[in-house]
Amino acid sequence: MSANFSQRRRPAGNREPTRRGGSGEARLWHIGIALAVSFTVAVVSLAGLAWLAWVLLGVAGFRRHGPPALHDTVGILQLVFASVAGAGALVALIVAYRRQKIAEADSAHDRTRVFNERFTTIAAQLGDAQPAVRLAGVHAMAGLADDWKSNRQTCIDVLCAYLRMPYEPDPGEQAPAPERLAFRASREVRHTVIRVITAHLSGRAAVSWQGLNFDFTGVVFDGGNFYGAGFSGGEVSFSGAEFSGEVNFYGAGFSGGTVSFSGAGFSGGTVDFRQAEFDGGTVDFRQAKFSGGTVSFSGAEFGGGTVSFSEAEFGGGTVSFSEAEFDGGTVSFYSAGFSGGTVSFRQAKFSGGTVSFSEALFFGGTVYFRGAGFSGGTVSFSGAEFGGSTVSFADPDDWSHPPLSDWNSKPPAGVTLPGTVTP
Repeated sequence: MSANFSQRRRPAGNREPTRRGGSGEARLWHIGIALAVSFTVAVVSLAGLAWLAWVLLGVAGFRRHGPPALHDTVGILQLVFASVAGAGALVALIVAYRRQKIAEADSAHDRTRVFNERFTTIAAQLGDAQPAVRLAGVHAMAGLADDWKSNRQTCIDVLCAYLRMPYEPDPGEQAPAPERLAFRASREVRHTVIRVITAHLSGRAAVSWQGLNFDFTGVVFDGGNFYGAGFSGGEVSFSGAEFSGEVNFYGAGFSGGTVSFSGAGFSGGTVDFRQAEFDGGTVDFRQAKFSGGTVSFSGAEFGGGTVSFSEAEFGGGTVSFSEAEFDGGTVSFYSAGFSGGTVSFRQAKFSGGTVSFSEALFFGGTVYFRGAGFSGGTVSFSGAEFGGSTVSFADPDDWSHPPLSDWNSKPPAGVTLPGTVTP
């Protein structure tokens, strides 16, 4: 870990400003050219002004009364000299403006240099062998991201990359004490990264990171708290991540952009999406594997956007959608495989939007909708295959808009409809 994070690299896309081009630069002419142009404009303007004054004060009177009087000529010359003084003031103003722009460019140059130096120092902290130093580096990188708006995404990328680094599993209580302590210290640093990110995705953050990209691809989550995080834009990827501990998305909001859990593995522990809100954007659980532990969407609200569990595999553990509300958007279990464990939609409410189990495969485990309400929207089991699962719709709270299916009055083996004996 130390070798990768101690590389001294400068964030891409932010080269130090110069005065010859590029963002934040003083786009100025050479001083000689600027003065020459200014004097030329001044001379031409003065000549034109003198000619105009001569015409107005002299020519008309010259035709009727002879040449202009001396006091008229003196008046013309006074006007011209006053204009010369004004031209000099203009030149002084141009020089002062140039100095100000150069000072601003130098300030931007110094500011970027300081940010780059901070970045290099913090990157070295994140690669340090001592967990306490890495922990300080996490908070320092978050502070730099808040201060450095133009490179905020780069700082976030570094924090996410830290989580993607190879991570040794818990050695267990039987391991030597130094090994256990080293693991716990390393885990604390990783969990701190998650807490820092979550704090900046909440509605109370002084500096919000919502709308930016977060790449958690392949990250091993043996814990972590995304409580109340708001994913309202950008791209967030949990693709291929492994969830084996207590990971909390309780009350998280998914309202824009794309959040991907495609191919993620839920093999142990508890992943909590209770009361999460899915009302925009796309949340993708395609080909995710639920093989152990508990994943809870209890009380979640699916009110808009698209949430896809297409081709997901439910082969073990418990996945709960109890008391979830489906009142808008699209939730797809297309071609998902239910081969073990328990998937619960107990007391869920289907009142709008589309929930599709089309071509899903029910070959094991238990899926039940006990006490669920089907009062609106579309719930479809078209093309689904049943061959060993227990699927129960017994005791519904509302059956006014029952699910669409390919069977008529006689359901497939293992499927219990309202009014029949519960298996």
